[in-house]
Amino acid sequence: MENTNKEIGLINGTFSPNEAKELLLNLYTYKINFHELKNFSSNERLNKDDELIFEKISKLKQSKQIVMDIIQEAIDKNQELIITSTISIEFKNS
Repeated sequence: MENTNKEIGLINGTFSPNEAKELLLNLYTYKINFHELKNFSSNERLNKDDELIFEKISKLKQSKQIVMDIIQEAIDKNQELIITSTISIEFKNS
């Protein structure tokens, strides 16, 4: 089977703190909402919450807070931020 690992650039640039805040917090908000919607669906279908989803949401909120702290530090220091992000995609072996 051929190598299915793919690396795709998502973010690569220099951003003002406000640009970084808008970009990154929107990504975190989207991911949190995605998992909350999945939990809602699970709750509607199975009449129970998905605990794994709550763990993911908690970790995302912690990461979001770290990002907010870094952005605030950049604001305080009047610094721009260099942000790079790569997505790695591969097939899961069954």
